[in-house]
Amino acid sequence: METITIPKEEYLNLKRIAEAYRQIAGNIFNNMSEDSIDSVINDFKNTDLYSEEFLIDLQSGLEKSSYFTNK
Repeated sequence: METITIPKEEYLNLKRIAEAYRQIAGNIFNNMSEDSIDSVINDFKNTDLYSEEFLIDLQSGLEKSSYFTNK
Protein backbone atom coordinates (compact mmCIF):
# COMPACT_ATOMS: atom_id res chain seq x y z
CA MET A 1 0.00 0.00 0.00
CA GLU A 2 1.35 3.40 -0.94
CA THR A 3 1.00 6.49 1.19
CA ILE A 4 -0.11 9.77 -0.35
CA THR A 5 0.24 13.01 1.55
CA ILE A 6 -2.15 15.90 0.91
CA PRO A 7 -2.72 19.15 2.76
CA LYS A 8 -5.12 18.90 5.69
CA GLU A 9 -7.47 21.45 4.12
CA GLU A 10 -7.76 19.36 0.96
CA TYR A 11 -8.34 16.20 3.02
CA LEU A 12 -11.13 17.85 5.00
CA ASN A 13 -12.74 19.10 1.77
CA LEU A 14 -12.61 15.62 0.22
CA LYS A 15 -14.04 14.14 3.41
CA ARG A 16 -16.91 16.67 3.34
CA ILE A 17 -17.65 15.87 -0.32
CA ALA A 18 -17.63 12.12 0.38
CA GLU A 19 -20.11 12.51 3.23
CA ALA A 20 -22.40 14.67 1.07
CA TYR A 21 -22.27 12.02 -1.66
CA ARG A 22 -23.20 9.27 0.82
CA GLN A 23 -26.17 11.28 2.04
CA ILE A 24 -27.41 12.05 -1.47
CA ALA A 25 -26.97 8.45 -2.64
CA GLY A 26 -28.79 7.19 0.45
CA ASN A 27 -31.69 9.57 -0.12
CA ILE A 28 -31.99 8.55 -3.77
CA PHE A 29 -32.03 4.86 -2.87
CA ASN A 30 -34.61 5.37 -0.12
CA ASN A 31 -36.89 7.32 -2.46
CA MET A 32 -36.60 4.73 -5.22
CA SER A 33 -37.30 1.80 -2.93
CA GLU A 34 -40.64 3.33 -1.89
CA ASP A 35 -42.15 2.33 -5.25
CA SER A 36 -44.15 -0.87 -5.28
CA ILE A 37 -43.71 -3.57 -7.90
CA ASP A 38 -47.18 -2.76 -9.26
CA SER A 39 -46.21 0.88 -9.61
CA VAL A 40 -43.07 -0.01 -11.55
CA ILE A 41 -44.95 -2.41 -13.83
CA ASN A 42 -47.66 0.19 -14.48
CA ASP A 43 -45.03 2.78 -15.38
CA PHE A 44 -43.58 0.40 -17.97
CA LYS A 45 -47.03 -0.62 -19.22
CA ASN A 46 -48.18 3.00 -19.67
CA THR A 47 -45.40 3.68 -22.16
CA ASP A 48 -46.90 1.16 -24.63
CA LEU A 49 -43.35 0.15 -25.55
CA TYR A 50 -43.20 -3.28 -23.94
CA SER A 51 -44.90 -6.57 -24.75
CA GLU A 52 -47.11 -8.34 -22.24
CA GLU A 53 -44.55 -11.16 -22.08
CA PHE A 54 -41.82 -8.69 -21.15
CA LEU A 55 -44.00 -7.13 -18.44
CA ILE A 56 -44.76 -10.57 -16.97
CA ASP A 57 -41.05 -11.43 -16.98
CA LEU A 58 -40.19 -8.07 -15.42
CA GLN A 59 -42.73 -8.57 -12.65
CA SER A 60 -41.42 -12.06 -11.97
CA GLY A 61 -37.87 -10.76 -11.74
CA LEU A 62 -38.81 -7.88 -9.45
CA GLU A 63 -40.69 -10.23 -7.14
CA LYS A 64 -37.51 -12.31 -6.76
CA SER A 65 -35.26 -9.26 -6.38
CA SER A 66 -33.74 -8.44 -3.01
CA TYR A 67 -34.35 -4.80 -3.91
CA PHE A 68 -38.06 -5.31 -3.21
CA THR A 69 -38.05 -8.29 -0.87
CA ASN A 70 -35.80 -6.65 1.74
CA LYS A 71 -38.13 -3.69 2.37
